[in-house]
Amino acid sequence: MVAILDADKEGFLRSERSLIQTIGRAARNSEGRVIMYADKITESMRLTIEVTNKRREKQIQYNTEHGITPTTVTKTKAAIIEQTSIMDFKDGVQQAYVEREENYLAADPVVQYMNKNELQKAIDTAKKEMLRASKDLDFLTAAKLRDEMFALESIYNEKFTKNT
Repeated sequence: MVAILDADKEGFLRSERSLIQTIGRAARNSEGRVIMYADKITESMRLTIEVTNKRREKQIQYNTEHGITPTTVTKTKAAIIEQTSIMDFKDGVQQAYVEREENYLAADPVVQYMNKNELQKAIDTAKKEMLRASKDLDFLTAAKLRDEMFALESIYNEKFTKNT
């Protein structure tokens, strides 16, 4: 569910285009709902509602003609991470992203010999650096560090947690 507060306030985030995009995001879920809180219906809201209703009618008609039952796409955390990952996959195994001028810890063979505390410290350091990079709006570095952190966590889980 998406709630749009002060939907009757005109401006960039309450324009027809922005409202349609927000409602469209909620529509990707088969049970998605949007509630617009407002004292009055603005022109942007009216147009957005009209466009949404027309699109809904077309979609329902198409689904009926083709026997489609709408369902929400569900992905595991691993699938989402793989989709947004900047890591390389070699022989079906995820390898940490490494540029020539930089070395990342998870790609270092020494990682395999780290003890539990050292590996946890490396994970914490990668996370701290990732958060700092994202705060500085350096998203490519943040994504690399995120992938590094996940690779380290994977190594940690393989070495120190038992499968139940």
